[in-house]
Amino acid sequence: MFQCLRPHLAKLALVNAVSVGIFSLLLAPALQAQYDSPGQLPEQSPEQFILALAVGIDQSSLTPRERLGLRIFFDSNLSEPAGTACASCHDPRRAFTGNNSTLIGVAQGSRSDQFGTRDAPTVMYQATAPRFSSNGGVEADGKRVPMGGLFWDGRADTLEEQAKQPFFNAVEMNNADTSALIAKVAKANYAAAFRQEWGGAIFDNPEAALDAVAASIAAFERTSVFQPFTSKFDYVMRGQAKFTEQEQRGLSLFTIRQKGNCAQCHTVDVASRDPQKSLFTDFSYRALGLPRSMRIPKNADPAFIDLGLCERVPVEGVKPAADIKPQVTAAKPPVTDPAACGLFKTPTLRNITITAPYMHNGFFDSLRDAVAFYATRDTDPVRWFPAGKKFNDLPSQYHANVDVDTPPYQRRPQQSPQLTEAEINDIEAFLYTLTDGYKPGRK
Repeated sequence: MFQCLRPHLAKLALVNAVSVGIFSLLLAPALQAQYDSPGQLPEQSPEQFILALAVGIDQSSLTPRERLGLRIFFDSNLSEPAGTACASCHDPRRAFTGNNSTLIGVAQGSRSDQFGTRDAPTVMYQATAPRFSSNGGVEADGKRVPMGGLFWDGRADTLEEQAKQPFFNAVEMNNADTSALIAKVAKANYAAAFRQEWGGAIFDNPEAALDAVAASIAAFERTSVFQPFTSKFDYVMRGQAKFTEQEQRGLSLFTIRQKGNCAQCHTVDVASRDPQKSLFTDFSYRALGLPRSMRIPKNADPAFIDLGLCERVPVEGVKPAADIKPQVTAAKPPVTDPAACGLFKTPTLRNITITAPYMHNGFFDSLRDAVAFYATRDTDPVRWFPAGKKFNDLPSQYHANVDVDTPPYQRRPQQSPQLTEAEINDIEAFLYTLTDGYKPGRK
């Protein structure tokens, strides 16, 4: 029965989650004009065309390669079995997240009985991510930390690398091999456009065609569709809007080290009018010691542990995630330091209000709970962990990797948290200003 209700519940959750900014974007008058001229994308299905409209894409602004990437991104015929597209887990209506409409915190694959182990991250603003480096970040105290890359464990360095992997992941799009995928692309209603962009003989070489597929998707993902910088925060920084009193308090609490200290990892430059200086992530890797999510099917096996950065190489005594394929090459050496176990990449907070669930394991459905966890993880562990036994999703030998020193984590049980309930509300209010699609003049 729940399976039958799930799509309807997902739609209800989506309605509740969409902010005023995105809602106005969906209803923009320009969309009706585009709908009245569907000839812009004559080769797309109605479903694909509507999804494209959902982000207000001006087709005339895209190059042929970017437009080709859009078509591939929304093509639900490229999975095995058919029915799952890139957009299924990266829905434009949810800032390119979505988990294929599941309600368990992780994505369902093209086969209904297959589920991943991690929440599908947003694709928005990922073009700004640097390549992975095991010691590329520098803390305030001079300590070097891993940073960069794509996916929660940084196993892809470029959008092109990232674009290829879901096609062949058994719990995602499930294609058997490159030839199987390219055969589908060659039959697509955009195959002629693909040949025109990449050469008439492109399908004769499946590996070259796969590179072309990935390059087309990456070109689309580098457009302003994915990094529009149109949030209220951006307008305020440009001097074109003003925060409410609560939003301003939230920003202050977000940045002050003695309070939220969120900007320690979710970086922001309040002195700059350049939005690219405020990506709300430093791309670093942290071990937060999250609660274990029993909604994830694979977590029913006590031996299954998702070690994040450690998934780049096997870890003795721990069953690896079958759906995560480490990409190790001579140019990209494996991470062998045990101190990397349990670390996951810091995501951007842009559009965070419409990208639930939160954290790599999708444990939190509520944004407020996610903020409260940071403040009370160590002062009130019973609130988050069974019997108050912290870090129950990480083997004890790696508990030392969990950050317990950076504020607000430095508090201990029975101490008051660094943030009050009212201050948590203020930070949440500020986070709503990070949603793209804001129109100046709106409160």
